[in-house]
Amino acid sequence: MTRKTIGFVGGGNMARSLIGGLLAAGTRSDVLIASDPDEDIRMSLASDFGIQTTADNADIVTESDVLILAVKPQVVEEALTPLSSLFATHRPLVISIAAGIPITSIEKWAKTKLAVIRVMPNTPALIGAGAAGLFANGLASPEQRATAESIIQSVGTSIWVNDEGLIDTVTAVSGSGPAYFFYLMDAMIEAATEGGLDSEAARTLVLETALGASRLALSSDESPAELRKRVTSPGGTTEAAVKTLTEDHCSESIIRAVHAARLRSIELAQSLGEQ
Repeated sequence: MTRKTIGFVGGGNMARSLIGGLLAAGTRSDVLIASDPDEDIRMSLASDFGIQTTADNADIVTESDVLILAVKPQVVEEALTPLSSLFATHRPLVISIAAGIPITSIEKWAKTKLAVIRVMPNTPALIGAGAAGLFANGLASPEQRATAESIIQSVGTSIWVNDEGLIDTVTAVSGSGPAYFFYLMDAMIEAATEGGLDSEAARTLVLETALGASRLALSSDESPAELRKRVTSPGGTTEAAVKTLTEDHCSESIIRAVHAARLRSIELAQSLGEQ
């Protein structure tokens, strides 16, 4: 995979995280190229990573075995349409990390059938701790699937889904998921300061507890529900807290929130796909 030329259309934060992850995983800088209309971004990419950059997206199509579509969803059509004539003769694997853009839209704007893999990453990929869902269309070969997986796993972990519609669920769970945990952390920090801790101490305790709980869950064969029961003693402090959460229907609220995110993802995909 590291010998393939990997091109990025768009040089924003997610592209930067992938470039950094690929280099850390042993990919040579001379097989990476990125395009961006912003000269400052191009200069930053070249300086920070030692990769080739260009202002012309056409260079990415003609020079890359793998094209990573890393622009904002609203400009995917604008990025792809001028390249449609090139896709007739140059057929890179397209990995799209543009949220909400279905494969049918990518094919429509590229004016040809291509091997396309949709990826829904999340922001912890910026520190190499991402969790992503992938879906491949029927034209993507096993080798191309392995290439995409290797690229995405350079910044975290990944899972495959066998239905493109499940990308909306992935979006709701892991794509938007960090915000749910930040929301909970913020509430716990507020409670800690109300209980007398200074803000720095509260932040440290809450964030380290969140990290420790996640690591414990990842290392255990037990479910989160079973782990919760293990630390909930009858008549104890944890039971009092969990009882309050249960009485306030916290679990149901979280489930409704995830479903709301999934439905919104579907709505956005429909509106973007109709552009």
